[in-house]
This record gives sequence, C-alpha cells and structure tokens, in this order.
Amino acid sequence: MQTLQSLDYWAIAIYMLLMAGIGLFLGKFVKNISDYFKGGNAIPWVSGAISNFMTKFSTFIFVAYAGIAYQHGFVALTLIWSTVLPALVGVAIFAKRWRRAGVLTPLEYLETRFNAPVRQVFSWMGVFFKILDNMVRLYALGLFVKAATSLSLETSILVCGIIVALYTVVGGLWAVVVTDVVQFIILIVATLILVPLTIQAAGGLSNMMATIPDHFTWFNGPKGMPLYLMVYYLMILVKYSGNWTFIQRFYSVRDERASQKQGMLTAVFFFLFPIIFLFPSIAAKALIPNLENPEMAYVSVCLKLLPEGIMGLMVAAMFAATMSVLSGEYNVTAGVLTRDIYQRLFNPKAADKEMLWVGRLMTVVLGSLITIGALYVGGFGGAFEANKLFTGLFAIPMTLPLVLGIVLKKPQPWGAFATLIVGMGLGLILNAMPQVSWEWATFIEIVACVLVFLLSGITSVQTDAYRLRVEAFFRRLNTPLTEAEKPQENPAFMQVMNRLYAVALTVTGSLFLVMSLPSLSETSGRVACGAGLLCLLLAPLMWYRTRNLPNAGSDLQSEPLSVADLKSAAKVHSDSKSK
Repeated sequence: MQTLQSLDYWAIAIYMLLMAGIGLFLGKFVKNISDYFKGGNAIPWVSGAISNFMTKFSTFIFVAYAGIAYQHGFVALTLIWSTVLPALVGVAIFAKRWRRAGVLTPLEYLETRFNAPVRQVFSWMGVFFKILDNMVRLYALGLFVKAATSLSLETSILVCGIIVALYTVVGGLWAVVVTDVVQFIILIVATLILVPLTIQAAGGLSNMMATIPDHFTWFNGPKGMPLYLMVYYLMILVKYSGNWTFIQRFYSVRDERASQKQGMLTAVFFFLFPIIFLFPSIAAKALIPNLENPEMAYVSVCLKLLPEGIMGLMVAAMFAATMSVLSGEYNVTAGVLTRDIYQRLFNPKAADKEMLWVGRLMTVVLGSLITIGALYVGGFGGAFEANKLFTGLFAIPMTLPLVLGIVLKKPQPWGAFATLIVGMGLGLILNAMPQVSWEWATFIEIVACVLVFLLSGITSVQTDAYRLRVEAFFRRLNTPLTEAEKPQENPAFMQVMNRLYAVALTVTGSLFLVMSLPSLSETSGRVACGAGLLCLLLAPLMWYRTRNLPNAGSDLQSEPLSVADLKSAAKVHSDSKSK
C-alpha cells in the first residue's frame, strides 16, 4: 500500500505548528481555574456547537463506522444519525438545566443533588471509564496513522498521545474550542475534496448503485435490524446525554438561550456531515472490493486517490478530528480530578493558581494513562467492538443517575449507588453469556438501571437538610439566570478571537493552495486549490467584521452562583425555618 511522501509530512508539520501556536497564544489568557475548565462561561454558541460536534467525531468515525460503511453501506449513516437524538433532547430538556446549575464540572452537582460519597464514587468511576473510552479513540487514530505512514502502531499511538496532551495542557478549554473551530475547517475541506474523487473513480453514482446495490439501502446487514438499531439509539442517547464534554459545552456559554442554540446547531452538524465523512468508504467497496481489514477503507481510498501533499492534509484532518475529541475529554476529565477529587478531598482551601497547575498536571497524567492503554485496545476486537463493550459495561450505569438526577427530584442517593452496582454487575454477567446477544444484554441493563434508580424515589427522604438542599437546587434549575449571573463579554478578547480565526483561515487556505500546486493537472489538485482560495477569501471578511469592536472590558466573566452557594442558601433557609 502507498504511504505518505515528503510533501505530506510538510503539510502535517505545518498543521502541528499552527495548533501549537494557538495553544501557546491562548495559554496567556488563562488566568484562573474557571477559564481553564469552562472558558469563563463566555464561549460563543456557534464555536461551542462546532466544538461539541468535533468532540464527538474523531478518527473513530473514519475507522469503525467506515468499516461498517464498507461492509454494509448506508446503514452506517443510519447508525451514526443516532447522535442527532441526544442533541435534540438536550435542547428540549438539559441545556437550560445545565447552564443554570452553576457548576465547574459535570459531577460537581452530584454532591448537592445526592451527597458527597456519590460525587466521589462517580468521579473516580467516571475517570476510569473516560480513560477506557479515550484509549479506543487514540487507538483508532494510531491505526489510521500507521496505515498512512511507515511508523509502527505503537509509535503512532505514542506520538499522537504526546502531541494531544501537550497542547491541551497549555491552553485549557479556550484552546480546545478555538482549535476545534480551526480543525473543523480543515476536516470539512479535506473530506469534501475526497467525495467527488471517489464518485468519479467508481464510475459515477449510477455505476456504484449497479455494482453494490445493497449498500444503498438504509437497513442492510445485521446492524440494520430493528432491535439492534433501537438499542443502539437508546445507548447513544444515554451515553451522549451524560457525556462530560457534551454537558460542559452546555454550561460554558453565556446563558440558557445560547445553550439551546448551540444544541440545535450541533444536531444539524450531526445530521449533515456524516454523509460527507462516510460516502468515500461506501465507494471504497466498488473501488477496492477485497480489502482485508474493512476498518482501513477510508485511509485506503485516500491513499489510492489523493496526490502527494493533499494526502498529508487528509491525515492532518484525521488528526484534527481526534485531537478535538481527546483534548476536550482531557480537559473535562482533568477538571473532575482537580475540582471533584483533589480540592474536595485533599486541599479544600487550594488557591486558584495552585488549582490551575494541578489541572495541568492532571491533564498530563491522563494523557499518559490513555496513551499507554491505547496500545492494548486491539485485544478487544477492534475499535467499534471495544467501544460498544466499554459503553455497555460502564457508561450506562454511571450515566443514568447523572442524567436522570438533574431532571427527577425524588430518587435518593442510595438509588445512584444501586444503579451503578446493579448495572455493572448485570452488564458483566450478560456480556459473559454467549447465548445472550449484545442487543438484549444492553436493553436489559438499561431497563434494570432505570427501574432501580426510580425505585429509590419511592422511599422516604433521608433528612430535612437533604430535602432542603435538593429543593434549593431544583429551584435554581427552574429559575432563569439574571443579567447579573451572565458573564459580560470582553469585546477586546472577542476581537482577538475573531482575528485568530482569520489568521487560521489564512494559514489553512495557504496550506491547501500550496499543497495543490504539484497536482493542479488532477481533479484533486484543482478541488484543493479551490478550497484554499475560498478560505483565503473568508479570512479578510472575518478580520473585517471585528473592525468596530471596542477595546473595552477587562474581565471575561462574572462568576455565577456555585453549588457551594446553594448549600449556604439551603442552610440559611433551614436555620430561618427552625427559628
């Protein structure tokens, strides 16, 4: 199989320098722990939606889902569209609640909603699952890089893991979100180039439909069966609704309306862009019919059709996708380790500067553990199977109390613990029984977890203090934010951000333009050249729209009411009642 050439490596190197520059630049703006883990509640909703989308679409899509698309066709789209549902449910139910919760990490609210032991157990178990989940993503990226280069899988994983961890350490959530936007541009442009090339190489759509007719049906293969799809959609709804990065984007914007708009735009992205991402893998079945490993469909068709330089940009785009996911996951998981574990257990009076450095240290530790673990994912049967197994065993029982707890007032703390124990135990037993299919095992586990959690709501409330604390929390969730609780945007900082986007567009456009020059005689070269010119046209427009922004404002945010404030309010209410 063809591998990357020298021009491809130059393209990747320039891309890496761009990402490193953004991380170092934004690191100057990170002054406290709130900036680092939630962007000071000042993330623009459009940028938040792009970041939300990018933190879900890693190289896993171009490996695992690409393998399904190669084998069975459009059913891969049917499966991946399951991601639209959590975004829409988030808009309808969760967006306002998470923005009003006033938390720094998704698990912080568990102490108020349930108690301190629930917060600690779910923090530790959640970090453990995040390590497993991100091992799969890094493995998929390493697999892609291995196929495109002469590097071994182990070296590919180690190099990718180090790069992602380092730039996340420096810039925090602002670096994650801004680089997500830049990487979104690179990913979309690079993948758009491949679509017309694959259609042309396969002899047109009509020839493809005649050659592989089953691939153009929405329910082809075993994964297109009604029970499988129903359970898969249900699993993704649970997993995404409780995903820490998914939640983090909801509370990192200015107010409830911005949170809902972000969720709606995320749903649009989830629906539209998978068509572009997966079509080349479907076409690969007609172009390379006897591919030994279906999960290599996307990279194989890239190597077959893309000329030197453009292939390097495609690898950079794949890197972009997974860097977005992993950097976001590292940031939010480090937030849980820092806020929910270190500060809560070891140093409650830690200063802001200390917390910031602890957060960065936790990011390094996480990156190291995930990188080492990714080396062993192949033993679980590949990226898709490993992800499915880990989600069933750990994500469902850990996520349901987190998700349902912010909606339902009655379930008790013991219900959260029981859900975790019953769900994990049942998952282990059912997955160890070969006669029980994955569909039935997962469905039974979800139903059992929901029933156990709801059952705890029937029992009597533990104490008056607990009842008052929960009531105060739900009052806050049902009360719209006041203007005083919403951060004041810093126009000067937003001007810097927009100009940074303009510079990134310029670099991206120049990169596509230069790399297309050796292949202008080919269709791929001309398409890449056109994409580069488009980016160069958009860059001055982005810069021009910032011309009237005043250089005003000194603080990026005004800190909203915290969970600690809720406890204080509940205590005051209790004291006044007793008097």
